Amino acid sequence: MLLVAIAFVIFLLMGMPVAFAIGISGALFFIQYPELPFTIPVQVTVSQTQNFALLAVPMFILAGNLLNHAGITDRLLTLASVLTGRLKGGLAQVSLALSALMGGVSGSAIADAAMQARMLGEQMIARGFTRGFTAGILSFGAVLTPIIPPGIGMILYGTIGQVSIGRLFAAGFVPAFLLWIALSAAVWVTAKRRGYQPERLVRPSLAEAGAALRGGIWALLFPVFLLVGLRMGVFTPSEIGACAVVYALVIGVLIHRQMKGRDFIEALDGSLSDVGAVMFLIALSAVFSYGIVLERVPDTISGWILGATENLHGVMVLIVLFVLAAGFFIDATVLIIMLTPIFLPLIRMLEGDPVHFGIVFIVAATIGNFTPPVGAAMYAVCSILRCHVGAYSRESLPLMLAVGGVALLLIFVPGLVLFLPRLLFG
Repeated sequence: MLLVAIAFVIFLLMGMPVAFAIGISGALFFIQYPELPFTIPVQVTVSQTQNFALLAVPMFILAGNLLNHAGITDRLLTLASVLTGRLKGGLAQVSLALSALMGGVSGSAIADAAMQARMLGEQMIARGFTRGFTAGILSFGAVLTPIIPPGIGMILYGTIGQVSIGRLFAAGFVPAFLLWIALSAAVWVTAKRRGYQPERLVRPSLAEAGAALRGGIWALLFPVFLLVGLRMGVFTPSEIGACAVVYALVIGVLIHRQMKGRDFIEALDGSLSDVGAVMFLIALSAVFSYGIVLERVPDTISGWILGATENLHGVMVLIVLFVLAAGFFIDATVLIIMLTPIFLPLIRMLEGDPVHFGIVFIVAATIGNFTPPVGAAMYAVCSILRCHVGAYSRESLPLMLAVGGVALLLIFVPGLVLFLPRLLFG
């Protein structure tokens, strides 16, 4: 299996698309074992896509794209400006608020980072922010997106690990709020040191705040709609994805009345590309995962970790460090698909809570999207803003420390993650 892993890393460094790197390196495993039937790679690839729960993935992707074409984004930007425009850091604080508000809409850290870079990037630079800091805050702000329902990472983790997706959805809110506060504090300190001014100098009136809240209320109710439907047993996680699509259509066509035929076609077109990429990756990951299970890699890694410590918190810290290191080279979605079957059984063996671990794991895996050398969100933002990766890395260090501090806090204070799931689901 070591040869397969080395081949996978080499393929990534060559610039090969991640799905092909996983599939081809996984196929190399079967070449090493000619006694295994060559029909197995085909069978496991097809069977991986036959999981009914995975229907939630394309449905939520489509719902997110429809909401983005329903006039939601501009309304949420107005609300974010009203909420945080008077804080030191101006548009940087607004971008963080927008990430928090958009988390339940886009569901994708990369999509959220790229969208905000196009919307706010040049405006921030024009107001005196350096390109490196602008790219850093627009990138790292998107760390909120995957842990606010309906994050795709939660659906994948819950499906692979047989963990309640409803509980995962509920568990994401408090950590997302803590990440928002930590990143906002880092921006405030940087802004005070550099003299970045607030975006708004006058406190918004009650009428203005009320109008902004009314404009964004339907997007804010979206994750609440998901949780209530799951808690009341009205929907399964798969069914609620389809209902989310209907919700998005109703908002765009009947409430905001901004979605036209062209917008609908553009949303479908973008969703087809996103769904194809995600599902192709999931399908080919089955070939790689088959070798991992057959070689008993989870048992080997568990033995190494338990050899260092049998303390649950210590084990989680080691896992997070491993995931952060792997995230330098591997996409977050791939990490969730590949590492959930390895680490989750170890957490269960130590009587850890899979929901608690899942949120910490997803946060750690998502950080890789924002770090060199292969962070997808980092490259998307740097490309749009024409920012050098070196400048981005230097300016992002305070943001990285803020996110890392919250991750450690979540490990040692599980109640922050589990409070809401226990309140809603018992």
